[in-house]
Amino acid sequence: MGGGPRERFGSSGRSQLSETSLAPAGPPRHRLIDGLLGGAVALVAITVAHAALPDFEDIPHLTAPPWAAAPPPAKAAPAPRPPPPPVLIAFAPPLPDGEVGSPFGLRQLPWEDQARLHAGVDMVAPGPELVLASTDGVVTRVGTDPGYGHFVELTHAEGFTTLYGHLDHFAAGIALGVAVKAGRPVGLIGNTGASTGVHLHFEVHDAQDRPLNPEVLLGHSYARAADLPLREARRIPRRVRVAYVSRIPRSKKAEMQAKLADDLAEQAAADAGAADDSSTTTTTSPTTTKRAHGRPRMRIRLSS
Repeated sequence: MGGGPRERFGSSGRSQLSETSLAPAGPPRHRLIDGLLGGAVALVAITVAHAALPDFEDIPHLTAPPWAAAPPPAKAAPAPRPPPPPVLIAFAPPLPDGEVGSPFGLRQLPWEDQARLHAGVDMVAPGPELVLASTDGVVTRVGTDPGYGHFVELTHAEGFTTLYGHLDHFAAGIALGVAVKAGRPVGLIGNTGASTGVHLHFEVHDAQDRPLNPEVLLGHSYARAADLPLREARRIPRRVRVAYVSRIPRSKKAEMQAKLADDLAEQAAADAGAADDSSTTTTTSPTTTKRAHGRPRMRIRLSS
């Protein structure tokens, strides 16, 4: 037979090499045990390593690991607002939507012989409007007057007073001695008393009852009495305003009719005297005089 090595066969007639190479593998139990043991060892190692890390809460000024993100800076609290300055007295417009129709100063009305002081301002509004207290005060007068009509007077700090005239009616709760805050209604704008139309007559007086120009004071506040512009507010303009009115009060109509009758009688007497003197005159010379109401009148004086 050939010269290469021969396989040995046992009594069973099978090759020993085949039995060795084809033997089935053992059971996998030892592999599972090895895996469990390896996992347990790894877990123990991680636990030990974690326990060895330092406690950051015990280290001063360090509450987070160095790789952690820094917290955002805290927002600064807003600075407290300074307290408002102290206010002794503040004058607010008694008609927020109103405007001055007749100012403070010398004024002559159609039924008056000469100018007189208009001691306040006349304020008009586009419609019915509540009249508000100009500043904190106490009601010291409330009632009805032939000139002011329904009116309210308030007394304020440092003896100042404000007056609200020609009211249609009084607001609820307005009575003598009642304390009112600025902005509280005292009445409704009206046309009572010697009024030439629906409006508010508003006055301001100092502690000596001297009238002040409201337009100088309205819209301003004052911390001290020395801050009040009293000299300016007391100044009376020299210019005389001749007022034109759309309505003459009934009480003034009688006065105007009486004055007109006096003027007519005076004119008739002058004309009669001139007629009597005409028979003895040869030349004439005109002279000018004035009537009681201030209008010029021409007289003709006759001389022989």
